[in-house]
Amino acid sequence: MTPVSDVTSVSDVTSVSDVTSVSDVTSVSDVKSVSDASYQAVVRSLFARRPDRLIPGLSRITAVCDLLGQPQRRYPAVHITGTNGKTSVARMVTSLLRAHGARVGTYTSPHLQDVRERLCLDAAPISRAAFVTVLQGLQPHVLAVEEQRGEMVTFFETLTAMACLAFAEARVDAGVFEVGMGGRLDATNLVDCRVAVINGVALDHPELGATVEAVAAEKAGIIKPGTLVVSAAQPPAAARVIARAATERGASLRLAGHDFDMVLRTATATGQDLVLRGTGGRVVQVGLPLHGAHQAANAACALAAVEGFLGPGELDDDRIRAGFADVRSPGRLEVFAPPGAAPVILDGAHNPDAARSLATALRSDFSGRRRIMVLGVLGDKDVEAIVGEILPVADEVVVTQPSCERAAPPDRLVKAALLLGRTVVPADDVPTALAIARRMAGPNDLVVVTGSLYTVGEARAALAGI
Repeated sequence: MTPVSDVTSVSDVTSVSDVTSVSDVTSVSDVKSVSDASYQAVVRSLFARRPDRLIPGLSRITAVCDLLGQPQRRYPAVHITGTNGKTSVARMVTSLLRAHGARVGTYTSPHLQDVRERLCLDAAPISRAAFVTVLQGLQPHVLAVEEQRGEMVTFFETLTAMACLAFAEARVDAGVFEVGMGGRLDATNLVDCRVAVINGVALDHPELGATVEAVAAEKAGIIKPGTLVVSAAQPPAAARVIARAATERGASLRLAGHDFDMVLRTATATGQDLVLRGTGGRVVQVGLPLHGAHQAANAACALAAVEGFLGPGELDDDRIRAGFADVRSPGRLEVFAPPGAAPVILDGAHNPDAARSLATALRSDFSGRRRIMVLGVLGDKDVEAIVGEILPVADEVVVTQPSCERAAPPDRLVKAALLLGRTVVPADDVPTALAIARRMAGPNDLVVVTGSLYTVGEARAALAGI
């Protein structure tokens, strides 16, 4: 355990003027500005809690939230798990709820460029001042739990408690919470879940189990008695586990392809046009400014979740269309189109299943173009399988590593490509790799940055200066 004294205390940071606790403000949006130095110091104190240190269990987060008066109980939540697509579903659910007049707090992970991206109010990251204020209000309770238990409250647990508190203080009508990993023992699993969404289940984190059934059991752990469960299309083994868990807990289950569906999909230059069938029999045509068949499937799940949350009769077709039209999901088949240069696609495909979805989308929605890939992967992922999924849709590949301790070195990616009969260009870091790929690309080609959201975040920061 890192001693509590080694973690910079938020109270040591220059405070927000006239605000000493989150309870002093009507809304986190009401707090005043804060200096960049104060904000960066608070972020350092948070990151001292070791983002790489994942300790499953609900005891610490429960103890913190008990001291806070259980803020997570002050609003109902949509709770989202699955192997891939969680953030996109969360953003879609948020946009649909907002289109129907709800004030929404959204908690997602990981972030691409700024940790505040994880805590959004009405689809916008909370301000730096609000971030500082919330952490100040939380700090004494975190320290009390650490002193009582003799162990550190983790980075993710601290952020989760911040989200619970910030959303309560903002008086949201709904919380949308993305699971960090798994579900059953994830820190988010203390929210007041009205609708549980289980996106597609596949193998990813070895900590969750070596079989699809084991992974599905962990993810089905978010199902609470009497809740509505919305499930994407699943492998048969996972579907059986989810159905059994729903039955045992007296939850209602809605299945993609049976109770709701994506009926028709047409790719467009800016995304796709969809015909969706909802759980109440509604059929609605919408435009979605996101690419890929997997995002169409995510949209069907999001609509079913919002129908379950609000009730099918409370939804309006025009508001559904407006909600989907307003969706943005950075780093998920996100397109940057610099004038006179090759478009750059950013997609954080970080496991074989996500890489397969990316490859499918590139073939269907971006066909007929030469593709130059920038690939950086974390070392604890199935690097060789990800490389195997990407190479068939790549004409040229530049391999690199994001500035993350868990990153796989470029040499490992080079070896994986050589074993598959391909040669690649190594680069020391993401900005360099992106520059090399852009020089290799003509204006009618595509540059695709993928392999990790860390890689995508660094490429996104580099593109901001173009």
